This record gives sequence, C-alpha cells and structure tokens, in this order.
Amino acid sequence: MTMTAAPVGPQRYAERYPATREAATRARRDIALALETWGMPQLVDAAKQIVTELVANAVEHTDAATVGASITRTGTDSARIVVTDTSGTRPTPGTPAAADEDGRGLLLVDALAHAWGSELVHGGKRVWAELRADGAQ
Repeated sequence: MTMTAAPVGPQRYAERYPATREAATRARRDIALALETWGMPQLVDAAKQIVTELVANAVEHTDAATVGASITRTGTDSARIVVTDTSGTRPTPGTPAAADEDGRGLLLVDALAHAWGSELVHGGKRVWAELRADGAQ
C-alpha cells in the first residue's frame, strides 16, 4: 500500500501591521520574501508595487489602527494579495490630472494585476489583487 501526503491547503502568509507609513515598506518586504521562498520570483516586482499601493491607501485613507496584508499561492504561477482594514468605504480609482502627484495608486494596481477588486466584510473591507505570470492559469 502506498501512502501519499494530503495537501492541507494553499501556501499562505499573513500579517497585521500598525497603520503607519512603515506598514507599506514592511508588507512589501514580507510579501516579496514569501514569493521568493515559494520559488515565484516572476511575481515579485508586481506584487511589491501592488501591496505598497494597497497598504498605503489603507493607511492614508482610513482611520484603521492596523492594516492586514496576506498573500496566498493560488497556482504554479499565480497568487492573490489581500489587504484588509476597518473602513467600510470601498476604494475607487482616481482620475488625476497630468500635473497631479497623487491619485494613481489604484490605476497602477489595475495595470499590474490580472484582476482586482474589493468587498465589504464584517468589520471593514478586503481589497484583493490576483497576480499571474504570463500564460499562467
């Protein structure tokens, strides 16, 4: 009789950060390390940009004391980033003028992610972004 190990679920990393300017830097580092550890370096650059924007938005536009960030491996070459906060307001992409210095974060997320969105949950919201390497399913 041959025995094989049963999977116990997808690889996942999650952390909560104090809602300070340093939160985005720490989340970016942690998410990149998770992807590197899982052998997914092709997703690191996009993931770093996305998690930076989402965490920075949560810190800047909410009164949350902490911000959650997680990454879950969803396939061989795909992952899902989730950022949570206690605000009940869903994010909307800005329409900045050419001279504006702010307001492009979600436009960048939209350009880098395969898909992204948000959902209200008990106690706040969850903003997610799907990452896929070129051609990944």
